[in-house]
Amino acid sequence: MAIIKTLSGFIVAVLVTYVAGAIFISQGNLAQVIKLGLEVNFSVRIDAAIHDITHMTGLYLPLVSVALIIAFPVARAVIHFLPNLRLIGYTLSGFVAMIALHVIAEAVLGMVGIAPTRFLDGLILQGVAGAFGGLAFHFVTKPANQAA
Repeated sequence: MAIIKTLSGFIVAVLVTYVAGAIFISQGNLAQVIKLGLEVNFSVRIDAAIHDITHMTGLYLPLVSVALIIAFPVARAVIHFLPNLRLIGYTLSGFVAMIALHVIAEAVLGMVGIAPTRFLDGLILQGVAGAFGGLAFHFVTKPANQAA
């Protein structure tokens, strides 16, 4: 039963990270469009977010999955020795995984694959997306007898 809970938690974490990350990407791209002097209204923001969520599954979703499948076992190893840090451990592991994904991709490819991550705020927002996923993983997989 524990494996089902862990697998469910992982799937939820990947989806949360992916959706948040895709939204942050679309809004980061639109921020650059606004800097060019073009007007971007709320419906364009929603359309862009929906477009990115539905069209980045081929590349971004697998990358998110790989980043988190590496991060969560590392976090689990640390949490084994520091069980009171479970919440912060998984949250921080998701954050670091997404930052590492983009930094490593740029180092390996010699270019930035996700335009908003060229800037510190875009990179940090990708980390925040991973933190949301780590937080989701914590709550979905939390033992029944644990308070937070």
